[in-house]
Amino acid sequence: MAIGLIIIGDEILSGRYKDKHLSSVIQILSERGLKLDWARYLADDPEAIARTLKEAYAARDIVFCCGGIGSTPDDYTRQSAAVAFGRPLVMHPEARAEIEKRIREVSENPDKPDYDSPDNVRRLMMGEFPEGSVIIPNPVSHFPGFSFGTLYFVPGFPQMAHPMIAWALDMYHREIFNTGSEEILSVNVRGVGEAAVTPLLEHLVASFPEVKFFSLPHMGAKRSDNYIELGVKGKKGKVEAAFESLLQGLKAMDAQTKVQ
Repeated sequence: MAIGLIIIGDEILSGRYKDKHLSSVIQILSERGLKLDWARYLADDPEAIARTLKEAYAARDIVFCCGGIGSTPDDYTRQSAAVAFGRPLVMHPEARAEIEKRIREVSENPDKPDYDSPDNVRRLMMGEFPEGSVIIPNPVSHFPGFSFGTLYFVPGFPQMAHPMIAWALDMYHREIFNTGSEEILSVNVRGVGEAAVTPLLEHLVASFPEVKFFSLPHMGAKRSDNYIELGVKGKKGKVEAAFESLLQGLKAMDAQTKVQ
């Protein structure tokens, strides 16, 4: 199963706010021996959100969707998810109970809160999810997220979203954790260009299909500062022989190398 991330919000695409989800989700996954396969940024466009969610659901990917599950006019994620999954939006009883708990906490009269006030009616709307959804508890406030299949919907606030994503992984996907089993070995290379090392990499890719090779050029202030980071990543026990062959190939080219 591929793992994807969808980040929703005009404010991020406009540059008004800086995205804090991508790097954090990569870290959360890495701590569990997992990696992110794809990520998408979407505007507050209900049709685009619904289309993307429908594609992700059809692919059976594990997907985390951050943002747009509130109840203001620019929040479309819950509604778009209902369209994508072909399910009506319904009040989730557990979500309602959690939101009512929050309403009591902030009410001036916690023993007799007015659940029918305009503000509280709008708050309760945040418990309306596509029929068949399961709630994701929110450790910061009582406004939950929800999941449908292997798609997980959390708020846009990083301090809420990130522990909710970690919870969903630990609750539902522990069987795919692969902690400590991946290894990355790399070497900085000077004196040769990326085009010159490409034939070597092509040969190694064909010779070691169980690992992945990567090439990352780095540009310095001066041309003499330029270098290429070449590396191998894969399961422990598989990368060592591939990396040794990479080093031997670079030695034959008289490249200047520095192992990381």
